Amino acid sequence: MPDWDEHKQEDRESYGSAWVTEADTVDARRTEEFAEEVVEEQTKPLGLWADTWRRLKRNRVALVGLGIIIVFLTVGMVETIFYQAHWHVRASSEATASHSAGYLAPYDPNAVNYALSPQGLGSPPSWSHPFGTDYLGRDIFSRTLVATRVAMLVGIIAVAIALTLGLLLGPVSGYYGGAIDSVIMRAADIFFAFPYILFVLLIMSVLGQGFQNVFIAIGVLGWATFARVVRGQILSVKSMEYVEAARAQGASDLRIIFRHVLPNSMAPVYVAVAMAIGGAIATEAALSYLGIGIQPPGSSWGLMISDAVNYLAGGNWWWLLFPSLALVTTVFGFISFGNGLRDATDPKLKE
Repeated sequence: MPDWDEHKQEDRESYGSAWVTEADTVDARRTEEFAEEVVEEQTKPLGLWADTWRRLKRNRVALVGLGIIIVFLTVGMVETIFYQAHWHVRASSEATASHSAGYLAPYDPNAVNYALSPQGLGSPPSWSHPFGTDYLGRDIFSRTLVATRVAMLVGIIAVAIALTLGLLLGPVSGYYGGAIDSVIMRAADIFFAFPYILFVLLIMSVLGQGFQNVFIAIGVLGWATFARVVRGQILSVKSMEYVEAARAQGASDLRIIFRHVLPNSMAPVYVAVAMAIGGAIATEAALSYLGIGIQPPGSSWGLMISDAVNYLAGGNWWWLLFPSLALVTTVFGFISFGNGLRDATDPKLKE
């Protein structure tokens, strides 16, 4: 006679627990992600920056930030070229006669035209002046473009100063340790102890107002951050085998630091650079807003926002909107790209 219990047991195994067990092993991720990982496994291991770019492409916010950076850097570079070459898109008679600095903007950013500022309140956006005009009849779009050059220069030069100091002091502190490390790190702690903006105001009060003094003050105060980042990386790298091999071959300390140790410790530094440029641009805007940064008739987003606040009660919203939007967009671009770069280079966050 057939064993009915045995058939029932087979049915249960076919349609019951065995299927559930197989379903548990199915990869629930999206097909494209699974296919991408299969391709990755079949290809050769990527280099550091190729692997970083591959991971960065998955972060859409970081890519948006990178696009913003490229746009504003391009505008700033072109504005700088026009400024140095004394080129003008549409030169006023005063600019032509005085051979003044050039500008990419469609109008002279400092040209006063009271016809465009009825009752001293400016005029709202129009086809000829898409961002409107201010209380002196100056084109806000032109001033915003010129202020982009100022912001990019301050951000890049100030961070370059801070990065240079940090890359000189940080590796020395981390490599030698001992008393040298203590002295450098205690100096960094002093810089961290003071409120940043107050320290900048103190330096600006000593150096005086002016464009050059803005990025000097910001750059001098930023070295401690880079020095501490580099020091932490040096401490984790200096005991590795390739460093010991270089030392055994008789390489000098400076060669070991700047040829072998520092190049393998730069990934977190690039992240810090992106973050610091955004912070430097915001600091310059704050200094100009307070009246100790870029001085009139120069163009700065912070200076334009300060002028707009004084006339905001008159309903001149366009004065405040467009410089603020440019400032927020630029800082967002650098910060979001820095966050994405950090996630792409941090081994703890790769999976």
